[in-house]
Amino acid sequence: MPRYTVHVRGEWLAVPCLDAQLTVGWLGREAVRRYIKNKPDNGGFASVGDVRFLVRRCKGLGLLDNEDLLEVALEDNEFVEVGTSPDWRPVAERSSDSKQNKARDGDGVIEGDTMSPDFILSQPEGVYLYSKYREPEKYIALDGDSLTTEDLVSLGKGHYKIKLTPTAEKKVQKSREVIDSIVKEKTVVYGITTGFGKFARTVIPTSKLEELQFNLVRSHSSGVGKPLIPERCRMLLALRINVLAKGYSGISLETLKQVIKVFNASCLPYIPEKGTVGASGDLAPLSHLALGLIGEGKMWSPKSGWADAKYVLEAHGLKPVVLKPKEGLALINGTQMITSLGCEAVERASAIARQADIVAALTLEVLKGTTKAFDTDIHAVRPHRGQIEVAFRFRSLLDSDHHPSEIAESHRFCDRVQDAYTLRCCPQVHGVVNDTIAFVKNIITTELNSATDNPMVFASRGETVSGGNFHGEYPAKALDYLAIGVHELAAISERRIERLCNPSLSELPAFLVAEGGLNSGFMIAHCTAAALVLAIELLAACQGIEFLRPLKTTTPLEKVYDLVRSVVRPWIKDRFMAPDIEAAHRLLVEQKVWEVAAPYIEKYRIEHIPESRPVSPTAFSLEFLQRKSTKIPESEDL
Repeated sequence: MPRYTVHVRGEWLAVPCLDAQLTVGWLGREAVRRYIKNKPDNGGFASVGDVRFLVRRCKGLGLLDNEDLLEVALEDNEFVEVGTSPDWRPVAERSSDSKQNKARDGDGVIEGDTMSPDFILSQPEGVYLYSKYREPEKYIALDGDSLTTEDLVSLGKGHYKIKLTPTAEKKVQKSREVIDSIVKEKTVVYGITTGFGKFARTVIPTSKLEELQFNLVRSHSSGVGKPLIPERCRMLLALRINVLAKGYSGISLETLKQVIKVFNASCLPYIPEKGTVGASGDLAPLSHLALGLIGEGKMWSPKSGWADAKYVLEAHGLKPVVLKPKEGLALINGTQMITSLGCEAVERASAIARQADIVAALTLEVLKGTTKAFDTDIHAVRPHRGQIEVAFRFRSLLDSDHHPSEIAESHRFCDRVQDAYTLRCCPQVHGVVNDTIAFVKNIITTELNSATDNPMVFASRGETVSGGNFHGEYPAKALDYLAIGVHELAAISERRIERLCNPSLSELPAFLVAEGGLNSGFMIAHCTAAALVLAIELLAACQGIEFLRPLKTTTPLEKVYDLVRSVVRPWIKDRFMAPDIEAAHRLLVEQKVWEVAAPYIEKYRIEHIPESRPVSPTAFSLEFLQRKSTKIPESEDL
């Protein structure tokens, strides 16, 4: 028998449906009838017949037609809302008071009603990514020691469910035994049998220890701002599970498995973006996370949209967590908000750094630059790992002996000795960004697999020890450094765009457009790039290629050009540019540029690095390539 959860004036009502042929209108009337029945004054209504209402989904906020059959319009256990809001009706109806429009509304509006103030009227950013969400079949086994940044990003995207390793389960059980012993023996231990912070010396009676944990979670849920998007909330929840799996938090295995079920069902608590303390860890965000787990506050899932947490959990066959002594503290102490967002940032930085080399190589080709600055011996005498790798990538993309380039051949005998800094110093500038990313990734990876509780539970010693592992300085300072590094990619990219747009430097039409003056071309896009995105350089370099035709560049760079042209056509005359920038930006975000060029870079690596000379493949190339399993067509002559 299908059942629906209906929101009416701040209350959630479960409405069973005995007949699949019943309509949305029936569901609205039945929900209002149940609402009126529960109110001493009938909710202010004379009868159900006097009530006019509209019905909409909680997921996606789409209006439903009252005449539609429930079996067609809704899924079993779907969440809907009955009520009205000025935004529900079309503009024509909102701006007209005609009797015709009122009659049309007559089947639908709880007159004068509005949404309850605690109802979330809009989905968080990024929910569209979950519109076609499919529950994953694969699992990642967490043990608290081996989670990678790539794994966490994949968990955030909903590619995997979570399970614990047998070793992790044993560690969690032994840790909990220490807590149970403390409670049984009535030992005075901070946060377990005492209050928190200034109340550390206040001993709490045994009968109040569970209430203490609930109160902790409620009182610390003090964040503000929009909720985290689903991907980031999933990352935060997954990372907290990983930390708890280490076995130093004192959480019970029963409770931890409940939390894992919540993650696997993609039930995501409302976690405000702002409010992390940093010096005392992510107390507020993690408290909001825990608040949802105990069935309080708001929660979202692909199935339900936003609703009260207890109803979302119930819709997925789950029960709210009942906190035992220490478990509230175990859930909220740590750096998982900073670290999970940092994990996302470092993975995005890795992707953009890889592709910046490809875009810059394309620009150098358009500007008829020389590859002499990427000579192996130059970089061998200043052997920074990132610098060496970037120079290698430039060689792999621009080596005209390996990839014949008509553009390079057209200026082979020119008298140019060297290029501008923005071109010949790419290995040095891009290189240190790559090294910065590697440094930050190492710190973030360590933090992913670190115990950040207080007090820490050491089962081998049978005791708890207070410390400061919750402090957020390590990931925070590393991410400051990452921001500095990524900024350099943007800064040098803007200077290369200047060279592309400046006819005295590029030997191309001003601002890369014909009929300059009538058309402004890339004039303002260049200004935008000064503050924003590498995508504009990619567009500008491809536009520069248009003025060098029919000459062709190297095979891998022609592939990049073809990729861009598959989503953005050449600029013949001025047009609305923002969609083009967004399309190029999407290619970079989805790492399509890297996917196209990477096989050529790796083939070049295999062919040009002697077996006798060991080279550690960088995290920026081979690892990604192996995960993507990108292949070069066998028929293609490289």
